Amino acid sequence: MEFHHIGIATENIDNSITKLKKYFDIKEISDTVFDANQNANLCMLTLSNNVKIELINGEVVRNILKKRQYLYHTCYSTNNIEKTIEDLVSDGAFLVSSPKEAILFGNKKVAFLMWDLGLIELVEE
Repeated sequence: MEFHHIGIATENIDNSITKLKKYFDIKEISDTVFDANQNANLCMLTLSNNVKIELINGEVVRNILKKRQYLYHTCYSTNNIEKTIEDLVSDGAFLVSSPKEAILFGNKKVAFLMWDLGLIELVEE
């Protein structure tokens, strides 16, 4: 697995972009899209050092926002999502959301697991 991005929960994607622009050199901002599979509005920012920040808004993050938690997940890319899930589950992780297409990633498969690192997302390359 390789680090792909960090997911941040937000009440308002546009407001978060405005704040992040004050402190980071952002070289790319995707369109904000609604992904019915994730039940969330999503936007990906790419910083000048190629670190990616995904902003997530919607029902899926409503409860953690109530607790004033903003770090939602870390994401890792993998060449074989099914095998990586199998390996992580055998190492104590549990599957939260089975692989499904993600509109923000060109319909690549993503899955979510709870693991020692907290909530992680896998995206299949």
